[in-house]
Amino acid sequence: MDTPDRGIARSLFAFSILYGGMVCMAGVLGVKQVALGPLAVEAGIFGFLILVVISSAVAELHGQRTATLLVRLGFVPLFVSAGLIQFVLALPHDPGMYPPAVDAFPIVVGQGIRMMLAGFISYGTSQTLNVFIFSRLKGQEGTGRLVWLRGMIASVVSQIVDTVLFITISFLGVRPILDLMLGQMLAKVVLSIVLVPVLITVFVAIGRKLDGAPPPA
Repeated sequence: MDTPDRGIARSLFAFSILYGGMVCMAGVLGVKQVALGPLAVEAGIFGFLILVVISSAVAELHGQRTATLLVRLGFVPLFVSAGLIQFVLALPHDPGMYPPAVDAFPIVVGQGIRMMLAGFISYGTSQTLNVFIFSRLKGQEGTGRLVWLRGMIASVVSQIVDTVLFITISFLGVRPILDLMLGQMLAKVVLSIVLVPVLITVFVAIGRKLDGAPPPA
């Protein structure tokens, strides 16, 4: 696997590409509400959990500063995709377009300005917080131990903050938010506990293999 000639690590190159795609995909997946047993959650959480895992894996392999930069650069595909969506929505549709898709397309990809702003703020804050907490839990010794536990704790805290920000900014004054907020928090905490430890362990292992680095002692 060849990478650019600027000395970028293979894992960072691969994870950055995946991260940029997930930034855009998470918002699209959020249109669907899924039922996981008694829990109801927007499907975008799966994309955001992958973002959490990638940013934590990058922090583990390449440091907090690099992971924080990755989060900030994630705004680039986020802003570009949001602008492109608005541009496409403003264009007239082809008269021969499949009729149900004419009405469905704006519902699937369109968002109000308030909800879009909420997404930008909650993304930047929660992902930066995730990297910060994960890196601080690593300790001064800088060992790679308990990566699964650090990833889980950072994900739980950051996803709670993400939920509070997004729902408050999107729906405060429009609808009751407490029950909605608590339900989303519970779902995200459970998914963080169940999925993140496994995923971050796998991603860090893949990253070390890509970089040819030995596992931590």
